[in-house]
Amino acid sequence: MDAQLKKGLLDVCVLAAIRKEESYGYKIISDLAPYIEISESTLYPILRRLESGGAVKTRCSEHNGRLRRYFRITQVGLKRIDEFIETMEQFKVISDFIAQGDRK
Repeated sequence: MDAQLKKGLLDVCVLAAIRKEESYGYKIISDLAPYIEISESTLYPILRRLESGGAVKTRCSEHNGRLRRYFRITQVGLKRIDEFIETMEQFKVISDFIAQGDRK
């Protein structure tokens, strides 16, 4: 898979994982596990990139004596999901055309 396409796909998958409620790293990885494999070393740079782009906001809270960082989606992140879905719908139309084979 093209590296840029995969990068964009992973970003949107992470956004989708926190769309309904805020979450933290390990839970995001667990929520994505049935759909796509992602490691901590991949997730945290994605979250930093999404945060710097305004797609997520963070807060820290103590959990079992340790600080846990929680991530929540912003309007920018929701818009990014919508744009991704629209792009994938366009790709589907093109893919269906290509898969038809011979045109009449």
